[in-house]
Amino acid sequence: MKCCLGIDVGGTSVKMGLFRYDGNILDKWEITTRTQNQGEAILGDISKSIKEKVEEHKIPKEDILGIGMGIPAPVTGDGIVYQTANLGWGYKEVKREMEEFIGYPVFVANDANVAALGEMWLGGGRGHKNLVVVTLGTGVGGAIIVGGECVVGSHGGAGEIGHITVNYDETETCGCGRCGCLEQYASATGIARLARRRLKADDTPSILREEKRVTAKDVFDAVKEGDPVAGEIASEFGRYLGYALANVAAACDPGVIVIGGGVSKAGPALLGFIERPFRERAYISNMNTAFALAQLGNDAGICGAAKLVLK
Repeated sequence: MKCCLGIDVGGTSVKMGLFRYDGNILDKWEITTRTQNQGEAILGDISKSIKEKVEEHKIPKEDILGIGMGIPAPVTGDGIVYQTANLGWGYKEVKREMEEFIGYPVFVANDANVAALGEMWLGGGRGHKNLVVVTLGTGVGGAIIVGGECVVGSHGGAGEIGHITVNYDETETCGCGRCGCLEQYASATGIARLARRRLKADDTPSILREEKRVTAKDVFDAVKEGDPVAGEIASEFGRYLGYALANVAAACDPGVIVIGGGVSKAGPALLGFIERPFRERAYISNMNTAFALAQLGNDAGICGAAKLVLK
């Protein structure tokens, strides 16, 4: 029985999955990410855990097709990381070092790209080979897939749509150090920021005023209750994201745009706020681009990492 492993490396934990070649998950588990001493133990810990799991399932070495890994940092086509924000690594030849540890072929990519591959393979993008995946969480992550392959770019940074400039008049700074990035308006924290600005603008009644600290979830819960102020906030969010995605679509012509991350838990109603402005600004060739919600949740990373192996 041919198998592979998908590894999703995070700053707190490493998620792992053992897959059959057809995509069925045989097992999944986690280990703690030990980031001390510049993360020197991370790859060794992963290797040890994989070997124990393969032995537990009594899988012959020749039946392991390889290991895919998603890393929270830009990754070059050669599997090299130059810097990570939360693993402690500086320059690191992840592919080469992991292959020396484990003895199997290793395939490495950025974690957002890997999650996008997972959604293409088994989730909201199934049936498409050209897609854009957007994750709306604390920040705005993104990945672009063309012909079934993630666009990586010269420096491993392709698909960072959260840092497209969407407001040239913004004076507050994004986490990246620039001003007016999409992430400042379309992330969970960005939606909360839009809400604070709107609530300060006037005294229009809103159930959001009952909240001590308004969150993105509060906004979309209020939308479902028919709150007009919440509807205005959601519409503003949708314009920023929808217009930005229309620009992205003009460059890569996706068949579907998949929306994931914590904000996507607002459900199908969320998509309407994004689709309407998208179609207002979309190039004629992109007018029929579909929208879908991500389906894999926390398993997207391990699924996409496995797909790196099963090309």
